[in-house]
Amino acid sequence: MTDLTEIKAQARKAAFARRKQAFDTRPPGAAGHLSEVLAGYRGVPMAGYMPIRTEINPLPAMAEAAAHGDVSVPVIQGEGLPLKFSRWTPEGELRDGPFGAKVPVVDDYFEPEILIVPLVAFDARGGRLGYGGGFYDRTLELLRGKRPTLAIGFAFDAQEAEDLPLEPTDQPLNMLITESRVLEF
Repeated sequence: MTDLTEIKAQARKAAFARRKQAFDTRPPGAAGHLSEVLAGYRGVPMAGYMPIRTEINPLPAMAEAAAHGDVSVPVIQGEGLPLKFSRWTPEGELRDGPFGAKVPVVDDYFEPEILIVPLVAFDARGGRLGYGGGFYDRTLELLRGKRPTLAIGFAFDAQEAEDLPLEPTDQPLNMLITESRVLEF
């Protein structure tokens, strides 16, 4: 296999299978380490995500963070475009967004300085394999061009991979948090 698209597709397929098994056997309190890390950034505007399918759930940590500052969730603007982030509260009304993720009914956009990033696979060097649309890569490049922006990957331990097929446009993570550990890069 030399075609990078095919290599990435195979890596995603294997990672999705590992993630599903981790999701099916997940322990309670999987967001505990994420909550601990975010407590050190109280008041810093941040973005989480609304979990879909077998993604690890950041909502408990996001709810705690929302008690102390602005929290948002991503809203896809269109293919090839960076994400925008709309203000989220635990009790806020939501509607269906693209790809099955919920988004706030009322758009109230702001730019976060911390992004909790969903992923399919990660490596021990801060590499991240996403779903293939490039949304987070474009968004992180845009935000990091304006100010320091912390990208925190959130995943199950089982999503770690030895050798990810990465490209120069893939934006690295600054930190990775799982149900059992915190890695800083």
